[in-house]
Amino acid sequence: MIDSIPRFDPNANDMLYQGDAAASVGAIEFNKINYLCRVGWARCAESVRLWDSNTGKLSDFIILSVMHVASLYWLLSIVHSFHSDDPADVLITDNATTKNLSMSWSYKKTNNPKENSSLSYQIDLMKVLPKWLKFLHQVIIKIPASLYSVFRIPFSAELHLSLLSLAMAAGLYNSFYLPFIFAFFLLVFPSVNSVNFQISRFEPNDDRILYQGEASPSDGIIKFNSLGNLFRVGWVTYANRVPLWEPKTGKLSDFSTRFAFSININNLSDYGHGFVFFLAPAGSQIPPNSAAGRLGLFNTSQWVSTLGQVVLVEFDTNKNSWDPDQLDNHVGINNNSIVSAVYTRWNASIHNGDTADVLITYNATTKNLSASWSYRATNNPQENSSLSYQIDLMKALPEWVMVGFSAATGVSTEQHILQSWEFNSTLEREETGRTTARNVKIVEGTVVALGVLVAGTVITLIIFRQRKKNMKRKTEGTGNLTSINDDLERRAGPRRFSYSDLVSATNNFSEQRKLGEGGFGAVYRGYLPDLDMVVAVKRISRGSKQGKKEYVTEVKVISQLRHRNLVQLIGWCHDRSEFILVYEFMPNGSLDFHLFGQKSPLSWPVRYKISLGLASALLYLHEEWEQCVVHRDIKSSNVMLDSSFNVKLGDFGLARLMDHELGPKTTGLAGTLGYLAPEYVSTGRASKESDVYSFGVVLLEIATGRKSIHRIENFEMGLVAWVWDLYGQGKLPLAVDEKLNKEVDEKQVEYLMIVGLWCAHPDCCSRPSIRQAIQVLNFDIEKPNLPMEMPVPTYLVPTQLVTSEEPSLTNSSMEVGR
Repeated sequence: MIDSIPRFDPNANDMLYQGDAAASVGAIEFNKINYLCRVGWARCAESVRLWDSNTGKLSDFIILSVMHVASLYWLLSIVHSFHSDDPADVLITDNATTKNLSMSWSYKKTNNPKENSSLSYQIDLMKVLPKWLKFLHQVIIKIPASLYSVFRIPFSAELHLSLLSLAMAAGLYNSFYLPFIFAFFLLVFPSVNSVNFQISRFEPNDDRILYQGEASPSDGIIKFNSLGNLFRVGWVTYANRVPLWEPKTGKLSDFSTRFAFSININNLSDYGHGFVFFLAPAGSQIPPNSAAGRLGLFNTSQWVSTLGQVVLVEFDTNKNSWDPDQLDNHVGINNNSIVSAVYTRWNASIHNGDTADVLITYNATTKNLSASWSYRATNNPQENSSLSYQIDLMKALPEWVMVGFSAATGVSTEQHILQSWEFNSTLEREETGRTTARNVKIVEGTVVALGVLVAGTVITLIIFRQRKKNMKRKTEGTGNLTSINDDLERRAGPRRFSYSDLVSATNNFSEQRKLGEGGFGAVYRGYLPDLDMVVAVKRISRGSKQGKKEYVTEVKVISQLRHRNLVQLIGWCHDRSEFILVYEFMPNGSLDFHLFGQKSPLSWPVRYKISLGLASALLYLHEEWEQCVVHRDIKSSNVMLDSSFNVKLGDFGLARLMDHELGPKTTGLAGTLGYLAPEYVSTGRASKESDVYSFGVVLLEIATGRKSIHRIENFEMGLVAWVWDLYGQGKLPLAVDEKLNKEVDEKQVEYLMIVGLWCAHPDCCSRPSIRQAIQVLNFDIEKPNLPMEMPVPTYLVPTQLVTSEEPSLTNSSMEVGR
């Protein structure tokens, strides 16, 4: 038996609290008055035995008004102004003999004899509840009328529908009693997990939707990516896991989903890469290296999903080598494979920007998964608009799944927009943790109760630690800037500029002075009259937290480095919440513009000179400075060229310092896709070897004039794999940049490409040090003998990347450096 609790003490252990609920001044407040869309739980810590499985005896129970079972305080509103701020005393009883559950209530000040004040329901609790459960003792709910939507949740469980229908029949709909019934039975009755929801507008605070990658809500819709961002992935999923089949009964769920989406390329020439509805194991994350044609679901090294099991309907806008022959675009249904099991032709170009209404259904009896679609403005009656596939989802997917959407871009880009989403399933399944609920022993009931307690404690600790971490970050951020000021101003070298100096130098950061724009800010040409110097001024975007973090890193690292092949930092500024870096100006810009842009092609001697200069910069960072500097973002757009085409390696925002004798360090994944070493993508451990891999990719770009990920006959292909294939065929000269017109030193070309492949070897243990690579480029030692076929990395790909930092990935080798 549970005793009464006349006063709630925050230090007592008789109640458990979750969410926003907390004991305060002897009562329990479930939420603050101005906090929208919040949830608070308060329940008795002690378990109650409802029935005995041996004797079949069911318990009576009474929740007495003297326990102040429920006091519902209502703010002034049109509907409830009569009882505003008046406590309601509530009595809830269950008679085990008559199977009658009843509730009655009265007000202390504003009681109205003409108002209905009781409710009853015939129910056998032994059939619908486990024998051990938790009771709620007192509730103080302060709910403004504007929060009614929190409680208007569509239930599929028969029990909940019956209770709500009875309340409506008694004339209580839209009254304060309905939220109380929900609040009470939410804690007493186990959840039933058939899923039904309809979302016509996506709001940032809607906790039914989870976002991963680039996806985010905007003005009532969801944008999966920004137009122009290359190699991006966005996921949108329903927040709760969905029951697909019941292992005990073998029952499989029907389901249907409707959604409206559009794909827009804004007059670009190519689409890339598609939009997908998918079902995958609950709790799945975006696989690493899964952009472009992998649609955010498949790793580049595998044709089956690293998620384990996935079924999807894809609207594929870009043809890849595994896609159906003769079809540029298609709609397909895939079963745990990047290759569509069934597909049909689909012309994405004629539907650019138009909204498609899609219906996907699954019939558990016939095992038929079908999809149909139509367009609002550009519908074509002659175009096939449906697809079906025979599949037993009980064999293809686990019993609990997540449902949602994925969209991806590659070298070509497009914008993916989700406008609305509706989902309905039929399987009603009780979820009582991970064990059965009806025939558990007493000890198992206790374990479940302890599990809830532990979960609540963990959640509380996480929230507390996160808040503490955020406060620490803010403090450290201020401290970092202060320490940088003090430290740098004591040194010779980079100087501090005022914001007004840089405004004047760049003509108020005018568009005419803009040299380019990267992931975290724009770069402007400026002139400093007191130094009589032309400079490059990088202004970090105000909203970029990662950019500010990289600003601090770059100032701390590059200000200490001195080498002829490193970009020189002239000064810095962080006034008026602005974060600005000032560098020496590079008249010839970045290497990528010369290799891939419209400028005149570089001659071979200049290219070889650039290769040696970049190698010299890396040797200094890895071996010659007092600490080892791992750059983490070596790419052609970060290789700057002065007036004599001497190399100046820049952008140290992702750099990390480590001792020379230490091995790889887990830094969190950062850098640019196409230049990342396989083991770095897999483990997040940056090292000198991962820098050498990026260096090798740049060498191959210099020799071939091709991007790290490029298109060949409408297919995307990695540069390393393409060159290695030609090497294995004995056709390496065919890889040389055609713009050179064969005006090359053949030995240098051969050595440069072989060193490039050696450095970009998939197995990090087989790569050379940067010193060894320089020795080969200088012909001091013989070139290595590489295998004829590109090797497979000798490491296991983990199911989920664990990082110690926020990932910082960029995707375009055409980003403008300083």
